[in-house]
Amino acid sequence: MRSAEPHRAVQSHRAAPPQRAAEPHRAGSVYPQVVLDLLAAGRDRPVFEHGARTVSADELSDLVARLATGLTEAGIGPGDGVAVVLGVSPEAFAAIVAAQVVGARVAGVRAGLTAGQLRHLLGQRIAAVLVDPSTASPELRAASAGLPVLAVGRVDGIPDLTTVAVPRTAPRPAGRPDDVARVVYTSGSTGNPKGCVQTYAALAAAWAPQPDRWPPAIRDLAANLDRYLVFGSLSSQVMLEYGLLTLAAGGTMVVAEPTGGAQPFLPGAIARHRATASVVTVPRLARMVAAQRDDPVDLGSLRALLVSGSPLDPDRLAEAVAVLGPVLYHGYGQTETGMISMVTPTELTAALAEQAATGRPAAVLASVGRPPAVVDVEIRDPQGRPVPDGAEGELFVRTPAQAGGYWSDPAEAAEVFVDGWVRTRDLGRRDADGYLHLLGRTRDVVIVNAELQYAGPIERVLASHPDVAEAYVVAAPDEETGEAVHAFVVPVPGRRPDADVLRTFVRERLGGASVPRRVTFTADVPVSPAGKPDKRRLRGQVDAR
Repeated sequence: MRSAEPHRAVQSHRAAPPQRAAEPHRAGSVYPQVVLDLLAAGRDRPVFEHGARTVSADELSDLVARLATGLTEAGIGPGDGVAVVLGVSPEAFAAIVAAQVVGARVAGVRAGLTAGQLRHLLGQRIAAVLVDPSTASPELRAASAGLPVLAVGRVDGIPDLTTVAVPRTAPRPAGRPDDVARVVYTSGSTGNPKGCVQTYAALAAAWAPQPDRWPPAIRDLAANLDRYLVFGSLSSQVMLEYGLLTLAAGGTMVVAEPTGGAQPFLPGAIARHRATASVVTVPRLARMVAAQRDDPVDLGSLRALLVSGSPLDPDRLAEAVAVLGPVLYHGYGQTETGMISMVTPTELTAALAEQAATGRPAAVLASVGRPPAVVDVEIRDPQGRPVPDGAEGELFVRTPAQAGGYWSDPAEAAEVFVDGWVRTRDLGRRDADGYLHLLGRTRDVVIVNAELQYAGPIERVLASHPDVAEAYVVAAPDEETGEAVHAFVVPVPGRRPDADVLRTFVRERLGGASVPRRVTFTADVPVSPAGKPDKRRLRGQVDAR
């Protein structure tokens, strides 16, 4: 299974538990040594709570050692691709760390992909697939045909890595700084998911597991991570990063089990698990606020709710603070960059007080916060020249642990990763106090439940239907998902397309998030003076409805 690159095996003698020293992280050591050091220092402190189980740092460390040994014995080493298809559990967290201990390229595979997208991801030089009892579906087994499949837990017919004996000597990270450590996939709305790659050197520069590197806003947030509610997937960059932050802050990751196959109802899960912190998208925040107004539950334990994924309307933000209290951290970032900026509850509370006193809108409420000192931000004009504060332009960003490109897509990487900067393709400005304000996007996307859905692929799929002559997609505001796909369709003369048939057509090819919430049939589409479809006017038609 190994690549042609040199393989440095993880040491793996069986029998007695590994000898660990609770020493501080060694500067310059290979990732994930910093995570191993945190676990070693934690000893018997609870770090994971999963149902009736409480897992200590020592137990999680032993689990990492078992899984790293099992991966090595299966022939996985530096440079090998490991697809991680796992639910949320201590085993899933340990498996990701273990795969990075052996120096593998860890590719997180999220739920909801089409069969074609799944086959595509597993065809990207993958040496092994990691599954658990919650994910080993017939569909995944079919997509994994011909690949070695290893289980993290008991799955019929698949070797269980958790049964490997704890090695006598603690594993040492075998990764090489310039190797790809992690591939974080964006949505599959371009046809196949796009993978942002981070090297081991980039992960070593990340601040989440290293308290001495925390920016002020992150330090403020970390103080509230006593019980961090985890759900969805650890393949989510945000969910995993704040799990590492929780570990470094001395808190406990608490798993919110899905109910009926769906994501947990957040207010109920927070109350049930006495969570002090969690992550929420803008659409889920709106539902949470509505639920608390109509049928409140006890959220007295909650001290930090990180809102991510898309900008938050100032009025919605003020309403959320009024209903939930001073617990909101509003962050802005991208898969390519990690966190770019954040506004804290203290800042929001002060802004709301200022607004109440003056009667004038507080600029902070319309912002996405201030970048920390370790993040460089430039606002540039169309010619790529930096503009002064107050002027509008496109945001270019540099962060310590940013991605270095896209997996197997050099052309797209060359457009986005420019001379050490990440071109966000978001329009914005920076005010005199250093707060960032987002004003729009240069790319043609719809943000559905914090996932980017590119308009072009949806338009091409719709236009390929025999009843459709032309198709154009714009973003429409949506109470449930933040934004939704709205399609304007010009039928082939003499044909009468069916909206539900077109939705199914898109779902089968691009997945559920790309499906148009509404389809408008029209005889023609407005055009700009240049003769191109005028999407600004199409969006105006949506807003007028």
